[in-house]
Amino acid sequence: MECVQVTTKDQNYDVFIGTEMLAEAWILCDNKVKQADHIFVFTDQSVWAAQQSYFEKNFDYPFDVFIFPGGESSKTFEQYELAQTFLLQQNATRQSLIIAFGGGAIGDVTGFVAATYMRGIPFIQVPTTILAHDSAVGGKTAINHSLGKNMIGAFYQPQAVIYDTHLLKTLPTREVRSGMAEVVKHAYLSDEQWLATLLHESQQITPSLNHHLKRGIEVKAAIVSQDETEQSVRKYLNLGHTYGHAVEAAAGYGKLAHGEAIMIGLVFTLLLSETYGDISHEDTLQFVQYALRNDYPLDAIHDYPFDQLANYLMKDKKVEYGELKFVLLKVIGQPIVQTITLEECRIVDAKLRAIIREAAL
Repeated sequence: MECVQVTTKDQNYDVFIGTEMLAEAWILCDNKVKQADHIFVFTDQSVWAAQQSYFEKNFDYPFDVFIFPGGESSKTFEQYELAQTFLLQQNATRQSLIIAFGGGAIGDVTGFVAATYMRGIPFIQVPTTILAHDSAVGGKTAINHSLGKNMIGAFYQPQAVIYDTHLLKTLPTREVRSGMAEVVKHAYLSDEQWLATLLHESQQITPSLNHHLKRGIEVKAAIVSQDETEQSVRKYLNLGHTYGHAVEAAAGYGKLAHGEAIMIGLVFTLLLSETYGDISHEDTLQFVQYALRNDYPLDAIHDYPFDQLANYLMKDKKVEYGELKFVLLKVIGQPIVQTITLEECRIVDAKLRAIIREAAL
């Protein structure tokens, strides 16, 4: 088991990562768990069906369970209210503890419930997906609105993150694919050599995956430690997300996996970076080929005309005074923030559709 420390103004905590180390990690978090007057596990139907026995075998404390439906359907106002009602009915207090046991959506909604129940109670993240190596770290919590993804939320740090990669073994291929998109994003932000390794490896649950996940967590922890509430460098973590979130919202949350939409967003980002940075068109083509080789549905973009995406782009949280702010790459490992007009987006959108169409032939 390895440990990555996250240091922020409001909370310092450890991210424990390893395989079949859940019981060992709970021992290290014993003081946080024993302080709780009541423990709640927030999970979803599929995770609990697959992992209930493993969780219970490795957790020696009494707890109650609240089960969400799963995926983005968990991040609604209705589910948020049901979760708050459950805590109230169970007489949860400010000394209670919530454990988020699931993927990114469960971590997002659980964190927001914890942040707002009685103005904040402790929670611990126990991710069960590759994607959650990113979302479980850094304290971003949220639910969705019909007009935009993650629009209702708070910055609220967990007490700890316990990442037992044994839990990844039951992931379907699509979830592996979705999660690896965020790993690739972290490599683009930090290290050209690491990126080259990722783009040439197959997307499988292998011993090397722990190494890649730990590196991704380290990249995020370093950025969050500098900027907890996205006032400066934390914006870099949105690489690929401005356009990707627009695609995800246009598709209807859950129809495209988050990572699938972000991969489309990364192609858009690379095309923009050819103009505003030193990314070559060959770099972009190599990435498109990698995405297609690993069955990312890039051609889904043809279902959503640009005018539809534009509505979501202008609602992005990074819009400032009516101007779109995109995270781009000067070079691999050197992100920048650039103001982009909506008309420029329209032009690059057309290029993106053309390059995806040509690459698929």
